[in-house]
Amino acid sequence: MAHTIERVSPVPYYEQLFEILRERITHGDIAEEERLPSELELCREFGLSRATVRQTLTKLENEGYAHRIPRRGVFASVPGQTAGWTVQEGFLESQLRHGRTGITTEVVRAGYVTPDAHVAEALRTPDGAEVFALERVRSLDGTKAMFSTNWFPREVGRTIESEAGVLDGSASLNGHLRAAGFVSSGAQRVIHALPAPPEVAAHLEVGVDHPVLRVRSLSWAADGTRFDYYETWVLTDVIPLEVSVAAS
Repeated sequence: MAHTIERVSPVPYYEQLFEILRERITHGDIAEEERLPSELELCREFGLSRATVRQTLTKLENEGYAHRIPRRGVFASVPGQTAGWTVQEGFLESQLRHGRTGITTEVVRAGYVTPDAHVAEALRTPDGAEVFALERVRSLDGTKAMFSTNWFPREVGRTIESEAGVLDGSASLNGHLRAAGFVSSGAQRVIHALPAPPEVAAHLEVGVDHPVLRVRSLSWAADGTRFDYYETWVLTDVIPLEVSVAAS
């Protein structure tokens, strides 16, 4: 894989830079939804003009390897994994990657449980089989923002139960899942505006029936294995629910 611009190559500079950045994205050096270096940073790193860098970024966007968010920058994408309307609710994790401070995660509970019917149905677990549950409260600048529960089949739970960073809230759950080989090939998310149930209200420190958004999401691998089902309750007056739009 090329790492520098070949000045004597007949290949245009913007094409060479495109290949370098595309390789970084496809090999995971720049993670999906991670912000790419700024135009100025790329100019300095590769000794190129701003016009050339802009041409490269446009090509990345046109070919599905990047998308632009106004006033925030250009972010990495994986072609073919996003189509139509998608909802990106991992706001706090994306903010951490972009350098936002004041975000904390408290793990409330982690362990094997007998799943409710909607969990067992989503993960297609056998009757009576336990699943691994991970409950977390996410806060922004000391204000409770999200209460989430992830449920995993036992084979996935085994990879999490010994991961200290995930269990104490200091490491990325999604990063761990990818490293363990559980890469999402697709997901389905359902969003409802609801009054907060008592348990959710207690975790978010709001009154019972306070308005919240509930997001239920199911992720599956390329072979169809359902490996992560979660329910997140979001206080959108603390953090927004981001919606990313991509062409089919």
